[in-house]
Amino acid sequence: MTAMLDYRWHLREVMAARGMFSTTDLKPLLAERGIELSASQTYRLVAERPERLSLKVLMALLDILGCRMDELIEPVPAAGSIRRRRAAGDRSTAAAGDGGVGEFRPKRARIVPE
Repeated sequence: MTAMLDYRWHLREVMAARGMFSTTDLKPLLAERGIELSASQTYRLVAERPERLSLKVLMALLDILGCRMDELIEPVPAAGSIRRRRAAGDRSTAAAGDGGVGEFRPKRARIVPE
């Protein structure tokens, strides 16, 4: 079975690490690089995960923030692929979205009637 991939968008975190806390900080910097976005488009770019992204916009963001592409976009397994793998009975690998943190996993509660 081929692994299905998804991604996490870290633009807000990368901006914050560089002292940019408002989406309006980004709009003029993009305009300097020839990218004209409305205030709402800029907000959505920062606050939401983009489904489509122009390579020119991506390159402008990398230039503005002085970062690498892997700092903005983190590949992760798709949620659907985790469910399929578990449904097939392969529980040998812990899934990222199973409620645990790192090596720690929650223990099942046992309710015993009195």
